[in-house]
Amino acid sequence: MAVINKIINLFSLNPNYQNRVFGLDLMRALAIIFVVNSHGSMLEKANTDFPWIRLLNGVELFFVLSGFLIGGILLKTFENNKSFGIKTIGNFWIRRWFRTLPNYYLVLVLNIIVVYFGIIKEDFSQFNWKFFLFLHNFSGPFVGFFWESWSLSIEEWFYLLFPIILGIFYYVLKSFKINKKHIFLGAIIIFLLISFLLRFYKASKIDVDKFWLDVKIFKVVIYRLDSIALGLFAAFIKYWYPKFWYKSRNISFILGLFICYNILYITWLPNAFATKVFQMFIQSIGCFLLLSKFDSIKKAPKIIVKIFTHISLISYSMYLLNLALVAEVINTNFPPRGPHTAWALYVIYWTSVLVFSTLLYKYYEKPIMDLRDKWKK
Repeated sequence: MAVINKIINLFSLNPNYQNRVFGLDLMRALAIIFVVNSHGSMLEKANTDFPWIRLLNGVELFFVLSGFLIGGILLKTFENNKSFGIKTIGNFWIRRWFRTLPNYYLVLVLNIIVVYFGIIKEDFSQFNWKFFLFLHNFSGPFVGFFWESWSLSIEEWFYLLFPIILGIFYYVLKSFKINKKHIFLGAIIIFLLISFLLRFYKASKIDVDKFWLDVKIFKVVIYRLDSIALGLFAAFIKYWYPKFWYKSRNISFILGLFICYNILYITWLPNAFATKVFQMFIQSIGCFLLLSKFDSIKKAPKIIVKIFTHISLISYSMYLLNLALVAEVINTNFPPRGPHTAWALYVIYWTSVLVFSTLLYKYYEKPIMDLRDKWKK
């Protein structure tokens, strides 16, 4: 019994449930579950398309949810400070980097090791210094090495650039007595327009199949910033129009599901202009419409709250670990030889992701995040 208690304590996170919104934890947990499930599909003999229906795009859920959460922080910071200069922006960046960079660089180094020593089969020549500055997919494609990092690059560049644009807008427009509400909205619109216009321009210049559509447009920073901007727009609506935000939650949720599943089941020709320009943006709009309903979910059975909150807390570690360091290691070194073996490996894959992610979060990610408050003091 003592051994069991020690094991439970080893993996126990003990979060403060009172300070959390369960619905947003649920949304984040579902997003990472969808991502991890899709990456496990490389064990194809296990028929790991389980639950054998098409699932929502987990990355798009992450983008709009991240924009919503960070947008709420930025809105309060912007509204509650008399100025929005480099010191305020710098504080925001440092808190953000305490959250994301230590985990990223640790896992990047681990990816370098497993590829260099041939533990997984990827072309090591694809690795370069740009990965350390999130430049590897800033304006062009990359393939092979540490593919899952593409979405983190988009988030990092958005949270680097948006406060700068917001600060410039505020500095220029405050003399014209334009209120902060409209300045913040203007900055969001800029990011919505820039990525759309860049995709519009790019779509007319390239011919692609499904694979290269994904690599050359959908996984490139400058073409995808509008997805996170939609999350900020959701935070804007909640902050300035809370009654509308709450009252519209049910119809918004139904409409969001309708859009998301229409995107999943409609045939999108990869080289079609509409696909290159609109497909992912419409998917993001669907995810954006789900936010108000998830934000309104405050309660659930205790065991459900514990499970999904735990997964939500370790979701960033799961995102970083699941593909190269778990799925590809299994598939390269223990390739499934039949459906029974494949299913066993699929269970091992999920167990490994959850165990290693919990340990990474509890003993590395969380202690470093706690340093943010000490740094601030």
